[in-house]
Amino acid sequence: MNETAPFALVADDDPLIRMAACDILSDAGYRCHEAATAEQALEILAEHGAHIRLLFSDVQMPPGSLTGFDLARQCARDWPEIGILIASGGMTPGPGDLPPGAEFITKPFSADVVHDHLRKSLPNGEQPEQLRTAVHFR
Repeated sequence: MNETAPFALVADDDPLIRMAACDILSDAGYRCHEAATAEQALEILAEHGAHIRLLFSDVQMPPGSLTGFDLARQCARDWPEIGILIASGGMTPGPGDLPPGAEFITKPFSADVVHDHLRKSLPNGEQPEQLRTAVHFR
């Protein structure tokens, strides 16, 4: 992996989904930090937030008391430069759940869906080179 590649933070209580999301984001050109709860994600943001460019989070992450929506709102407030992509297989966002600019996808997700959302939601200068230059076939 390129030592200058941007960092993403993947927060999901399911280790297999975290691994799959990290693989998808690695293919897009990110290096990944991982968290199993929103609380762990906030600790990572507090330590590494200046270097993280993307938060990819599940909504429900037991046993923590915070949801991915809570995490997204706090991330947008404290680290507004970080792009936010939220995924869930059981919930959809209601009014006020997502901060402005955050994107939502449903689970199960594919690499194409994640990459398409990142291309649309992140300014070109914030996209890793692999994401900007990848040939995309439909």
